[in-house]
Amino acid sequence: MATEAAGIDRPLLVDDFLQERRYQLQLAASAADEHTLVCLPTGLGKTTVSLLVTAERLHEAGGKALFLAPTKPLVQQHADFYREALSIPDDEIVVFTGDVKPDDRAALWADARIVIATPQVVENDLVGNRISLRDVTHLTFDECHRATGDYAYVYIAERYHADAADPLVTGMSASPGGDTEEIETVCENLGLSNVEVMTEDDADVDEYTHDTDVQWEQVTLPDEVLEIRDALNEVITDRLEKLKSLGVTNTTNPDLSQKDLNAMRGKLKKMMDNDQSDGYKGMSTHAEVMKLRRATELVETQSVESVRRYFERQREAARSSGASKASQRMVADPKVREAMRKTESFDGLHPKFSKARILLAETLGINEGERAILFTESRDTAEALVEFLSASFDVRKFVGQGDKEGSDGMTQKQQQETLDEFKAGAFEVLVSTSVAEEGLDVPEVDLVCFYEPVPTAIRSIQRKGRTGRQAEGKVVVLMAEDTRDEAFFWISRRREKKMASQLAELKEATDDIEETVGDDGQAGLDAFAGGSDGDDDAGADAGVAGDEGTATEGDTADGDATEGDTADGDATEGDAADGDTGDAGLTDFAAEARAGGDEAGDAEESGADDDSTDDGSADDGVVATAGVDEGVEVVVDQRELDSSIAKDLSTRDGLVTRLETLAVGDYVLSDRVAVERKSAADFVDSMLDADRSMFEQVGELSRAYARPVMVVEGTNLYGQRDIDPNAIRGALASLAVDFDVSVLRTEGEGDTTELLATIAKREQETRDREVSVHGEKTTKTRAEQQEYVVSSIADIGPVTARTLLEHFGTVEAVMTAPEDDLLEVDGVGPVTAERIREVVGSEYE
Repeated sequence: MATEAAGIDRPLLVDDFLQERRYQLQLAASAADEHTLVCLPTGLGKTTVSLLVTAERLHEAGGKALFLAPTKPLVQQHADFYREALSIPDDEIVVFTGDVKPDDRAALWADARIVIATPQVVENDLVGNRISLRDVTHLTFDECHRATGDYAYVYIAERYHADAADPLVTGMSASPGGDTEEIETVCENLGLSNVEVMTEDDADVDEYTHDTDVQWEQVTLPDEVLEIRDALNEVITDRLEKLKSLGVTNTTNPDLSQKDLNAMRGKLKKMMDNDQSDGYKGMSTHAEVMKLRRATELVETQSVESVRRYFERQREAARSSGASKASQRMVADPKVREAMRKTESFDGLHPKFSKARILLAETLGINEGERAILFTESRDTAEALVEFLSASFDVRKFVGQGDKEGSDGMTQKQQQETLDEFKAGAFEVLVSTSVAEEGLDVPEVDLVCFYEPVPTAIRSIQRKGRTGRQAEGKVVVLMAEDTRDEAFFWISRRREKKMASQLAELKEATDDIEETVGDDGQAGLDAFAGGSDGDDDAGADAGVAGDEGTATEGDTADGDATEGDTADGDATEGDAADGDTGDAGLTDFAAEARAGGDEAGDAEESGADDDSTDDGSADDGVVATAGVDEGVEVVVDQRELDSSIAKDLSTRDGLVTRLETLAVGDYVLSDRVAVERKSAADFVDSMLDADRSMFEQVGELSRAYARPVMVVEGTNLYGQRDIDPNAIRGALASLAVDFDVSVLRTEGEGDTTELLATIAKREQETRDREVSVHGEKTTKTRAEQQEYVVSSIADIGPVTARTLLEHFGTVEAVMTAPEDDLLEVDGVGPVTAERIREVVGSEYE
C-alpha cells in the first residue's frame, strides 16, 4: 500500500494540492527539457505530469499552454483539474469546444494562459487564421496514439513546430501503439525526440498499483436466438454467391473475416474505377452483406431487442425517399422477414442479461461492493440493460452526445453530472458505452464488466484501468459460445498479452526509438518549418481490424456506425460527435468515391466514414486577426474542411486562409475570382440533382463574381455513373459558353491546392487585386455597399472604387462624372474611364 506522500510546493501550483510521487516528478523533469512521449499505465497520473510541465513552462518561459484531448467530456474534466491544481485565475484557463462560437474563441484565446480544447476546433481555428500558436510555450497531446493519418493532432503539430517561437511538446498515452514502428510514426508526426516509459514493475510505480483479476464468463445462446442468426446467415451466403460470380471472392462462408470483406471492397472499387457496371451492382450487394453481418453480430453478441430495433430502422430507411437498393432488398428478402418476425415474437432473455445481473448481485450484494461499471458497444443494448437491471439495482446510463433515431444522447452537462453522482455514490451501477473508455476519469470501482469482448488492445487496456487503482478489483468479460465472441476472445487474449509486455518492451527500446526519431527529427522539424505535408500513413492499425473482423471506435468498415454516423443506425459509441475518430488507421477502410444511382448510396453504406466531429465550424462569421494577417489571402468555405486543401493552403508561406460560410462558391481568391470545386463524381451528381443543380450554383457564382471558376477534380470524369460522355461534354460546354465560367481540371486535392495558390498569388500579387467576398449572407455597411456598387462597374475592383468615391463623394457623382473628370482620379486611365462611361451611359438591351 502506498505511503502518504508530501505535497508538491512549486510556482503556480496550489500548495499541497498534488501529492508528491517520485515517478511523476521524474517524468515531468524529462518532459520539461525536450519534446517527450510520456507512457504511463492508466490511472497513474499522466495529466499530473503534463500539468507540472505546464506550470514550469509558464513560470519560466511565459506565454500560454495548449492542452488537447479527443472528446468534450475529457476536455471539461482536464479543465476542472487544472483550475483546482493551479493558482492561475479560473477565467485564464479556458475551454475550447464546438460549443463555443468561433468569434468568442478568438477573443478568449487572446487573454487565456491555458487553453484546453478538442483538436478539431483548434485545427479549424488555425485554418481560419483565428488563433496563432506563436506564443504557445507548451503543447500537450492527450491520448497521443491517435496522431496518425489525417487526425487533427498531426496538422496541429506541424503548425506548432512551424509557428511557435519557443515550442515544447508533450505526448501522453497509456497505450502508444502496437509496435515500435507505430510508436516511431507517432513521435515523428508530433515532433517528439524523447521517450519516457514507466511500467507497473518500476519500484516507484508499483506501490500505486493493484492486481486486476480478469475472468471470462461463457454463456450459451438459446435455440430461438440461433434460429434468427441462421436465417440471416443463409441470406449472407446467397449474397456471397453473387459476389463470387463477379470474381471478387472465393468463399461463401458467412463467418468470413473483415479482412476478406475489405479485399472484396477493394476489387469492387477497381471495377467501378474502370467503369464496369458489375462493380456498382457488386458494391450494392457488398453493402447488403455488411448490413446483414451487423444484424447477426447484434443477435449473437448483444440482444434480440437490439437486433429488433436495428431491423426497425432498416425498414424505415427502406421506405424513405432515396432509399438504397441494398436496404430495400434486405428487408424484402423472405428469410430476413422471417428473422424479423422471430425477433418480434421472442419474449425470452438473452443469457448475457442474466449473467450480468448475477455478477452485479455477487459484487454489490454478497461481496458488499459499492460501485460497478458495465460496458457495451451498442447504445440499444445499454438502454435495454438499464431498463432490465433497474428492477434490481440503482442504475444509470452514460452514452454519447449524438442523438440517434429513437435514442437520445446525453449533453456534456448531463455526462458530467452523471459521473459526479457516480463518484459521490448516488447510484451503484453505471451502464456505459465506449465514450467513457478513453482516459475519462471514471472513479475506481469493484467490478468492470464487458458485455462483449473488446478486440482492440488499446481500448481494452483503457477500460481495465478503471479498476485496481485504490483497491483490488476484477474485470469480467461475457462471451457467447459458438459466436463471434469466441473469435474476439482469442484475439483479445493475444493482444492483452502483447500489450502487457509492450510498455516493458518500449522501455527497453527507448534508446533505439530516440535514435530513430532523433535522426529523422531534425529533418522532420525542418519539414514542419517548411510547411510540408504531415505523415499520410493512415493505415497503421489497418491489419488489426482486418484480423479482428469487427469495427471499433470510429470504424464503419463493417457497417457498424459510430456516433454521428448514418450508415446503419445502430451506434457503436465512440462519441464521434466529440471528434473521437477511433483507433489509428481504421478510417482507411472508409469509401473514397461515390458511385452511380442507388448503388452509389450503397457504396457509401458499404463502408463510408462519416467525419462528424467537434469542429466548431457551424457558424457564419469569423474574426481572422489572431494569426498571420499579411500575405495572399484565400477565403475558404466552412464546408470545405472535409478536404485537405484548406489545411494544405494554411501551411504555405505567404498564404493566409480565412474561414467563412460562403453564400456562393467554395474559395474566394480575389474580388473577382471565386471557385466552385467538385470531384468528378460530384460534378456528374450535381448535373442530375433536382433540388439544386450545378447550373443554378454556377449561375449564382457568375452573378456574384466577374471571373467564376469551376474546378473539376479527378481523372475519371467520363467513368462516373452510366451517363453518355457527350452529356458530360455538353455540360462542360454550357458552363464555358453559356455561363462564361472557366472550367479547370485537376488530378486530385494536391493539384487543386497548387492551382488555387497560383491563382490567388496571380490575382493579388501580380494584378494587385484584393479579396472581397460577394453575395454574403451578412449585411454590409453603407460604405461597403457603395464600394461594392462602384467596384462592379466595368470590373474596376475595390481599390479603384474607393479612390473614385473619395474623389467624387457619392455613387451618383461617380456615375454621372464625364470622362475627363474620371481621368483626374489616380488609377483611372483612358480605357477604364471609357468603360465606365460606356456601362453607365449605354442603352440597356
